[in-house]
Amino acid sequence: MADHQEASVTLPSDPASVPTARRFVAEVLTGWGLDDAAELADAIRVIVSELATNAVLHTLGQSPTFTVDVRLEREELLHIGVTDSHPRLPRRLPAAVQQDNGRGMVIIRVLAAEAGGRLSAAPTEEGGKRVWITLPWTPVPLASC
Repeated sequence: MADHQEASVTLPSDPASVPTARRFVAEVLTGWGLDDAAELADAIRVIVSELATNAVLHTLGQSPTFTVDVRLEREELLHIGVTDSHPRLPRRLPAAVQQDNGRGMVIIRVLAAEAGGRLSAAPTEEGGKRVWITLPWTPVPLASC
């Protein structure tokens, strides 16, 4: 495997793009050796869904697209990020029992931590933001037929 691999896709900021983002990341990681049935693959699908959903719902129509990027460094660290053009960084909301939303970042943070990783967010030079997770790369080998 190469020392550094990466893939990205830019999608319209539309709810229909969320499953597309999830499939894109799943296909890339399967190609890099992650078993699609592995527990880590399930966690990553949820994380990507939450990141993409946030890029669609919380940019207040000010980001016409968002970009999903996946990078694997030296078969040790996996970075998955979502970049949009809205400047507001994600923030924790109070977890009210009746609240229907606002739990996405908590879910992402917990799933990343359970996998030995972390969640980060930073402004981009273009005035938007990038929210990403960094995980140790521990792929479950694909089952042989």
